[in-house]
Formats: sequence, structure tokens, C-alpha cells
Amino acid sequence: MKLANIYGFLRKDLNQIEQSINEIIQAEHPVLREASTQLLQAGGKRIRPVFVLLSARFGDYKNKDIETVAVALELIHMATLVHDDVVDNSELRRGKPTVKHIYGDRVAMYTGDYILARALETITEIDNPEIHKTLSKTLIEVVEGEIAQIKDRYVLDQEIWNYLRRIKRKTALLIATSCKLGAISAGLNKYEVNKLYEYGYYIGMSFQIIDDILDFTATEKELGKPTGSDLEQGHITLPVFYAMQDPVFKTKVERLFESKNNINQDELTEVIDYLKQTDAIEKSYDLSNRYLNKAMNALNRLPENKVKRTLEVIAQVIGKRKF
Repeated sequence: MKLANIYGFLRKDLNQIEQSINEIIQAEHPVLREASTQLLQAGGKRIRPVFVLLSARFGDYKNKDIETVAVALELIHMATLVHDDVVDNSELRRGKPTVKHIYGDRVAMYTGDYILARALETITEIDNPEIHKTLSKTLIEVVEGEIAQIKDRYVLDQEIWNYLRRIKRKTALLIATSCKLGAISAGLNKYEVNKLYEYGYYIGMSFQIIDDILDFTATEKELGKPTGSDLEQGHITLPVFYAMQDPVFKTKVERLFESKNNINQDELTEVIDYLKQTDAIEKSYDLSNRYLNKAMNALNRLPENKVKRTLEVIAQVIGKRKF
């Protein structure tokens, strides 16, 4: 089952959010306008707006702040993608050329900055200090996470908590914040807000772990980028952590990383094939499932309704997705 089919009842609202984003990114300068529009048209799951809307459905769904929050969070996510592609020198995202590949590093960085600025401008429409404070703290951690990820590239002697903290900042925080701000916008009480935040955090951790598994198990067509691209960029993800318990595998990765920015593709393929022969993928799925169970436990504390059941199904689908 595709994620989009689960929340089909949100299609009208998501279309409105998409339209709002498209209007907001129409910069006066043609290059900024074209680059931003190219990124938007590349598509995406729009997971963050979905979690804003679903969380808000536990409360007063008519509040106009809900759409504003959803738009701002997706814009922030888009900005981080542009910056990530520059750092990782990525040519493809979702099977299409990146802004960095088309326009170069400088334009890509300014495009990311522009989209982020528009997100912050959008959120100023909301007169709620708690929303602004929550979003500010999230952005600080996201940026710190980006710096940590750069610092940790090609470094084999890391602890697993380095990885978990990275994916918390890279993915889980923004999803958790989406749930939290959707809940706040809809007037939910503090307990409900916290439980939805917990759900979003654990779902985000699982989502990123699955992404990191698929980087080795899915095809280039399914991924929209080359298989093993995270490892090629020097990122030590969970399957690699587990596989490095095998000294032979660790030696192969050490040898692979000796050339860093000029990775030998045959060696990369050999490393990926060896990883698949270990129990690293199975162990990674196990940890992902543990986060999903924690997400379900948080959800169980919330009232029974259609939205809760939708969030349950989303958790199940995320844990089983193949690309």
C-alpha cells in the first residue's frame, strides 16, 4: 500500500498546501524562481504537512494556522534538501537533476536560503509564541545536525549514538515538530501534544532507518539515486555500523574510504554485496521496528478516532516500505 492512499481524505487540503507553496516560492529574480519551482516539481511524499494535518484533526481542524504551519514546515524541509545536495555533491534526487547539478553550488545555497527565509516569513502570520519557540529550537538542532554530519563523514570509529543523534536531527525532529505544531495549532492539551510529538519522533527515527536500509537494498530506479550513495558520500549509516562488527567488512570500508572523493565503483559494489551477506540489514529492521512499537505506544494514549487509525496504518506501512 502506498502512503498517499492511506490519507487520501486529505487530498483537497494537501492540494491547497501545494498551491500555497508554489505561490510563496515565486521569487522576483528569475533564477531563484526557476530553481525553487524545479525543486517543488521534483515531487516528494509531503510527509511533514501530512503529519501536521493528521495531528490537527484531533482538535479544532478549522483553525487557519494549521495550513500555515504545514506550508512553513515543508518549505523548511525543501531548504534542507537543497543544502544537503550541495554538501553531498548529489546530482540526482527522486530521479531528477538536483538544483545544485543544474545551477551550481552558489545558486543552490542561495536557493535554499531563500526558501528558508520564505518559510520563516510565512510562520510570522501566526500569533502564538509557543509555535515560534518550538520551531526555533528545532531549526537550531537541525543546523547542528548538518554540521555534525559533515564532521562525521568518512569517520569509521564512531559510536552508534552518533548515528542515532544524526538521524534525530536530520529527520525525526522535523517530523516530531510537524506533529507537535499541528496539535498546538488545533488547540490540543499539553498531554496530547506531547504524545503526538513522541509519535512523530519515533516514526521519524524508523523512517530514516528504513531509508538507510533501502540505500543498500533498493534499485537505483526505486531510489531515484545510485544505490549505496550514502556510503559513497562517506556517511556511516546503521547497516554499516552493524556490518562493521565483521572485521573483514570494516577493512573493505577502510580501503574504500582511502580515495574519499574518488570512490572506486567496483569496490563500492563489492562492499555493498558483502554487507548484504551479513545480518546488518536484519538488525537494522529490528531497531526500526522497536521505534515503531514506541510510536504505537505513544499513539495508544490518544482518543480513538479515524485519524488515530490512519496514523497506525502509516506506521505499519513505513516499517514495510520497499522504496
